[in-house]
Amino acid sequence: MTVTEETTAGTNAGIARPMPTDDERRAALRRMKRVATSLLAAAAVVFAVSFALQDQVPWLGYVRAAAEGAMVGAIADWFAVTALFRHPLGLRIPHTAIIPTRKNEIGATLGAFVEHEFLSDDVVLGKLRSIGIARRLGGWLAQPANADRLTAEASVAARGILTLLGDDDVEDVIEKLARRHLFEPEWGPAIGRLGERLVAADQHRAAVDVVVEKTEEWLDAHPEAIGGLVSGRLPRWVPDIVERIVDERAHREVLAFVRAVRDDPRHPLRQAIDRYLTDLTTDLQRDPATIERLERLKIDLLESPRGREFAAEAWASVKETLAASLADPSSELRAGFRSAVVEVGIRLAGDAELAAKVDAWVTDAATYVVRNYRHEIADVITETVERWDPQETTEKLELQVGRDLQFIRINGTVVGALAGLVIYTIATGAQALVG
Repeated sequence: MTVTEETTAGTNAGIARPMPTDDERRAALRRMKRVATSLLAAAAVVFAVSFALQDQVPWLGYVRAAAEGAMVGAIADWFAVTALFRHPLGLRIPHTAIIPTRKNEIGATLGAFVEHEFLSDDVVLGKLRSIGIARRLGGWLAQPANADRLTAEASVAARGILTLLGDDDVEDVIEKLARRHLFEPEWGPAIGRLGERLVAADQHRAAVDVVVEKTEEWLDAHPEAIGGLVSGRLPRWVPDIVERIVDERAHREVLAFVRAVRDDPRHPLRQAIDRYLTDLTTDLQRDPATIERLERLKIDLLESPRGREFAAEAWASVKETLAASLADPSSELRAGFRSAVVEVGIRLAGDAELAAKVDAWVTDAATYVVRNYRHEIADVITETVERWDPQETTEKLELQVGRDLQFIRINGTVVGALAGLVIYTIATGAQALVG
């Protein structure tokens, strides 16, 4: 059984046998060469003995004829097999050493054969439609072990991309995107429309509540702040006790005012804030002066060095977070990606309609590639063979098929022996009839 037959048999049996190494192939080739040469030597010995004794032992003539035919067949087939790879006995006989001398032609022929026979539309489309790519891929992805493996490989690739990306280039991209999408459009109308919707939905009240509560906390913790503002305006001749009374009273009044604003949703200050925000959102959309002031503020921000610093800080933060998440197998990023992979696999395996769409997309993509680049794909074979060294090419091919070719020599020896025996028998019988 040949190596190819062994591999096929193993595959058919459901057991994938490893391909033999070059050393194993070389050892097998040497063994088969010794077997074939030994048969030739044995036929030569038998021929010599039977030729010498056939006059004393007439039936040895048949043996001699068989041995003679075996030698002729063995030598002829040895010549044929050797001529494929090298010049027999070093003699530059025409049409020998076929593979090394016609290597480029063989490569071109092989490339053309692959292009027309394997990369034809019928072959590619028929194969893709028969294997059910989406269902197979879905079944593979749905297995958690495979999803883990794909996630790990994707994480390694993503970390490699992060390493290759130049920080300055990414910062330039972030800055350009910010300029194009954040700074080029007018801010006023967009902010005004957003603010108008927030005010109409009373969503600004939560922010007002936070400000009022924080103000109350600060005033309660710093009573001297309000007192100093009031007593500092009194005449110097006013006694200290009066100043303290005034400061405490001012602090209590301000604190009471803030608490009233906090507790009363309809407080006049809250209503004033609502009116102010309503007017501001309207002006941001329709008042040219307000829009212009905001645009000047935007330009000042754009021209500030802080813009470039923001791009650098944003990219550094994103890069650091991504790198850490990709390196950590238990991170939320990798867990989410792993879960998404399994989900996609389950859908591909169970959703016939989705699987059919994916199969159609893959088939269309493969068809496009084959139709437009089949010649370039075949040229890869031709150009690769052309780059091979003739001697190295010969050795590689002989290792692949040389063992099987030795069976030709063995078969030639056996067939030659049978042919010689049959011819001698017929010739002897005819001579007897004529005599």
